[in-house]
Amino acid sequence: MALLIIMITCFVIILATSQPCQSPDDFVAATSPGHIMIGGLFDIHEKMLFSEDYPRRPEIQKCVGFEISIFLQTLAMIHSIEMINNSTLLSGVKLGYEIYDTCSEVTVAMAAALRFLSKFNCSREIVEFKCDYSTYMPRVKAVIGAGYSEISMAVSRMLNLQLMPQVSYESTAEILSDKIRFPSFLRTVPSDFYQTKAMAHLIRKSGWNWIGIITTDDDYGRLALNTFAIQTAANNVCIAFKEVLPVFLSDNTIEVRINQTLEKIIAEVHVNVIVVFLRQFHVFELFSKAIERNINKVWIASDNWSTATKITSIPNVKKIGKIIGFTFRRGNMSSFQSFLQNLHMFPNDNNKPLNEYTMLLSACAYAKDSDLSQCISNHSQGTLAYKANKDRERNFFLRNDFLWDYAEPGLIHSIQLAVFALGYALRDLCQARDCQNPSAFQPWELLAVLKNVTFTDGGNSFHFDAHGDMNTGYDVVLWKEINGHMTVTKMAQYDLKKDVFIITDQETRNEFRNLKQIRSKCSTECSPGQMKKTMRSQHICCYECVNCPENHYSNQTDMDHCLLCNNETHWAPVRSTMCFEKEVEYLNWNDSLALLLLALSLMGIMFVLAIGIIFTRNLNTPIVKSSGGLVICYVILLCHFLNFASTGFFVGEPQDFTCKTQQTLFGVSFTLCISCILTKSLKILLAFSFDPKLQNFLKCLYKPIPIIFTCTGIQVVICTLWLIFAAPTVKENVSLPRVIILECEEGSILAFGIMLAYIAVLAFICFIFAFKGRKLPENYNEAKFITFGMLIYFIAWITFIPVYATTFGKYLPAVEIIVILISNYGILCCTFFPKCYVILCKQETNTKSAFLKTIYSYSSHSAGSLAMSHVSLDSTKSNTTMNNPSSGGKSADCQKSKDIQTLAHICKANATSVSKTWSRKKFSSI
Repeated sequence: MALLIIMITCFVIILATSQPCQSPDDFVAATSPGHIMIGGLFDIHEKMLFSEDYPRRPEIQKCVGFEISIFLQTLAMIHSIEMINNSTLLSGVKLGYEIYDTCSEVTVAMAAALRFLSKFNCSREIVEFKCDYSTYMPRVKAVIGAGYSEISMAVSRMLNLQLMPQVSYESTAEILSDKIRFPSFLRTVPSDFYQTKAMAHLIRKSGWNWIGIITTDDDYGRLALNTFAIQTAANNVCIAFKEVLPVFLSDNTIEVRINQTLEKIIAEVHVNVIVVFLRQFHVFELFSKAIERNINKVWIASDNWSTATKITSIPNVKKIGKIIGFTFRRGNMSSFQSFLQNLHMFPNDNNKPLNEYTMLLSACAYAKDSDLSQCISNHSQGTLAYKANKDRERNFFLRNDFLWDYAEPGLIHSIQLAVFALGYALRDLCQARDCQNPSAFQPWELLAVLKNVTFTDGGNSFHFDAHGDMNTGYDVVLWKEINGHMTVTKMAQYDLKKDVFIITDQETRNEFRNLKQIRSKCSTECSPGQMKKTMRSQHICCYECVNCPENHYSNQTDMDHCLLCNNETHWAPVRSTMCFEKEVEYLNWNDSLALLLLALSLMGIMFVLAIGIIFTRNLNTPIVKSSGGLVICYVILLCHFLNFASTGFFVGEPQDFTCKTQQTLFGVSFTLCISCILTKSLKILLAFSFDPKLQNFLKCLYKPIPIIFTCTGIQVVICTLWLIFAAPTVKENVSLPRVIILECEEGSILAFGIMLAYIAVLAFICFIFAFKGRKLPENYNEAKFITFGMLIYFIAWITFIPVYATTFGKYLPAVEIIVILISNYGILCCTFFPKCYVILCKQETNTKSAFLKTIYSYSSHSAGSLAMSHVSLDSTKSNTTMNNPSSGGKSADCQKSKDIQTLAHICKANATSVSKTWSRKKFSSI
C-alpha cells in the first residue's frame, strides 16, 4: 500500500491552496451570472499567509486554513439562490451571485466591497465619485454577509455610500442595530443584547455568580464584553476576570496570551463557569491547550462556535468539561441535505472553494473518517498533492456524511432567510418593473422594500424590526458524548420577548437541575435566615453571611437584605426564615395570677356577704347602731361588693363595654363608699366633740344625704363626661416584639387622673376628720380604724402610680386589681372587722350598759379635762385681776375660791354630774 501511495504521488500536480490575486476575476471565489447580481462575503479561509510579520506591500496575499463549515455556508447561499431561480417567485428573472472569500481579514472584505460598488457594465473596474448616487448603477444590488461583526461594520460603512442593502447571517454586535450609523445594514439573527441577556439569565437560573469571560480584541469582542457586563450586573452576577485574545492568529502574541489566560483560569479556583466570545480557531487553540492542562470547567459558548464541528471533533474534548451554547434557531434542512448529497453533480467551473475542497478531499482519500477533518486542516495550511482523476473525485464526494457533520443548522437557516428576504423583496419590487433589465432599479430602492418585507418559511412568518434585526430567537444546546463522539443536542428554546427558557421534556429539566449542582461562587452560599454582608473594596458577589436580626427574616439563599416583618402583627427571632404571627395576649381567665386575684375578690365578696348577715342578725345591738345606721352600713357594704366585682371586668378579653365599665364602676362605687365613711367620720366627731364652736360648725356641716349625693354626683359627672368625650377603648399594644397585648386604653389620662384625684381628695378629708376623733372610747374607736383604712388606701394608690406608669404587658390590669383589692380590703377590714370581732367574740361589751359605762368613763375624763383647763384659765384671769385692780368683771364659784385644790374637786364633781346626763343623751343620739 505504501508503494502504491508513492506511485500515485509521482503523478501529482502541485497546486497552491489559494493563489494570490493577479486580476479582479481571480479575487472572486464563486460566481454565477444572472439578471440581478447578489454579492456574498464568507470567511472561507481562517487567515492570510504573510511572508513577514506584517504586510509591507499593498497587495492581497493568499489565504490558508480552509474552513469546511464556512464552505458549507457558501453552498447554503448558492443553494438558496438556486431554489429561488427554480421556483416561480421571480418568474423570468434569474438571480446571479458573486461570492468573495474575506480570509477573516477586514482589508480583504473592503476590497470585495469596492468591487461590489464598482460601476456596472464598465470595461474597467472603477468606482465613480458622485455627490448623489441615486442614479448610480453598481455591479451588485445587495450583499449577503459578512459573518464577523468587525468585518460587517467596515463593509457596511462603505455600502452606506450607495445605501446598498447588506443582510448579515451571523454578525450580532449590538451596535449594528444603530440605523444612524448603519442605515443599510440588516440581519437575520438577533442582536448580542439578547444573547448576553439569555446567558446572564442562564447563569442566574443555575445559581452561579462568579464567572470569567474570554473575548477577542476587536469590535465584536469588546462590544460583547460591555453588553455582557451590563447584563450580569443586572442579574447580580460578578465577572472574576476578563481575558482578551488577539483577533488574528497571525499575531505572534496569541500563544502567550492563551497561556496567560489558562494560568488565570487555574488561579481562580472558585470560577467554574467561563463565557467564551471567540472565533472558532481561537476556541480550537484554547481548548487544545486546556485539555493538556486538565482544565475542567463549564463553558458557555456564543453563537460563533456553539455548534462548530471543528471544536467538537477535538481529540479528548470531553475532558474540557461541560459545554452549553446558544445558537440561532434552525429551520428545515432537508432540501439542503439533498443538495449536499448531489454535490458531485454540481458544476464547479466557477467555484474555487468547491475545487479546493475536492483537492483537499482527494489528498485525504485514505484517511479515516475520524481523522479526515484534521487531515484537511493540515493540508490546507500549505500546498497539497492532487492527481486529476474525475472518477476518484466522484467517489470522494460520496463521503458527504462527513460534510453534513460540519453543517451548522442555525447559520444555514439564517443564510436561507437572508436570501429569501431578498427574493421576496425583489418580487414586490419587480411587480411593476422589468427586472430582466439590470438597470430597472437602484440598490437604495431595494433597501426601502426590503425593510418592510414579510414572508413565511416552514410555516413561520419573518420580518425585520425597526432596527433591521430579525429576532428569530435562540436554541440552547448541550454537548454530549454519544457513542464515543461529541454531539450537540438541543436543550431548550429561548424566547426573546418573554425572557424565558422553553423546556419541552423531562430530560432537559433534569439537565437544568444538574447545572445547579455545579458551584461557581466567590463566597459560600448564605442559607435562609441569613443575609449577605459585602466587604469593602470587593465585588458584591464576595461577602460574608450574617444572621438576620430580630423581627427580620430571609426565606431564600443569598439574599442581599433581610426582609422586615410587619411589626404590628408579626415577629421573627434571630436567623429566622419566616415571620410568625404575634400571639394576642391579655389577662386571661386561665392565668394563674388572674385566678389568684379573682379568688381574693371572691373572698372579699364572701366577707361582705358575711358581714351583711352578721349585721342583719345583730341589728339591735349597740355596736351595729353605732356604725352610723343600717342603711349607711348596707350602702358601704354594697360599695365594697361592687368594688370587688369590678375586678372581674379587668380579666378576660377586653371589650369596649368592659373597658368603659371597669373604671367607671370602680370610680363611682369607691366614691360612694368614701362619701358614706365621710359622713360617719363627721357624725362621730360631732358626737364626741366638747368644743361648742366646733360642735356648731359640725352641726351645720353634717347633712348625710346631701353630702353623699353631692360627693357621689360629682364623680358621676366626671365619669359621664369621660365616657362622652374620651371613653376608654380596646387597644392593640404592638410595642412588644413577640406578642400583641390587647388592653384597655383610658382614652383620656387626664380624665382618669381626675377621677382618682377626686377619690383621693375625699379620702384625705375623711382621714382628717377621722384623725381628729382618734381618741374615742376603746370599744367605740371607729375613727381610729377609719384613719388606718385611709392610710392603707393612700399607701396603695401612691405606690400604684409609679408601678402603673412603668408596667407594660398583659399584667398591667393586674396591677390595678391588686391596688383595688388592697384599698378595698383595707377599708373593709378597718371599718367592719373590729365590729364583727366585738359582735362575735366580746358579746359582753355589746350591751347598752357596757356602752354607757364606756361612754361615761370617756365623758367623765373628757369633762374633767375640760374643767381643769377652765380652772387653769380662770386662775390665770384671777391673778391678772388681783395684779390689776382696775380690771372689772365677776367670776364663777370656782373662780372665787382661793384654794386651787378645793376648786378642782368642786369642778370635777360638777363635771361628773354633767357627764352622766351627757352620756345618756349621746348614747341615745348614737
